[in-house]
Amino acid sequence: MCAVSHTPTRPHHRSSTRARTLWDEGHRPGPQVVVLSVLSALAVARLDLLLTHKLSLVFDVVFVMVCVAAALAIRPRDFFAVGVLPPLLMFATVTLFAITARSAVAEKVDGLVQAVVSGLAHHAGALIAGYALTLGVLALRQVALRNSGRLRRLA
Repeated sequence: MCAVSHTPTRPHHRSSTRARTLWDEGHRPGPQVVVLSVLSALAVARLDLLLTHKLSLVFDVVFVMVCVAAALAIRPRDFFAVGVLPPLLMFATVTLFAITARSAVAEKVDGLVQAVVSGLAHHAGALIAGYALTLGVLALRQVALRNSGRLRRLA
């Protein structure tokens, strides 16, 4: 019989004497997280467009989830990339659909600028929620990094 080695597949950056927490799990490079976030948001937007002929609540919910997932997946030295991602991602998505499928984000007769503004206004709730949760998760991760994985200092 062959013995199976149980060596970790990736090195632990923290002490192996404590359990890793959700807050110190993110290790993906910034460019990778940004590209995956953009592709995810656009794929869901396209699917939503095929199903409902507009960007609906489905897109909004998934947008928020993508923002939070990106904040949890990013490595600490790339926090800035995800910290500015939600508004840029929403703007890019709405602009793309204002150009290619205007009626998905605004009235068909609206001009490009009006369609972008209208689309951003219609999805402002998702943008605010996604941005607030992203910044909140990044802040909690920053605190955990300073406190060896904990959100509060030990007394």
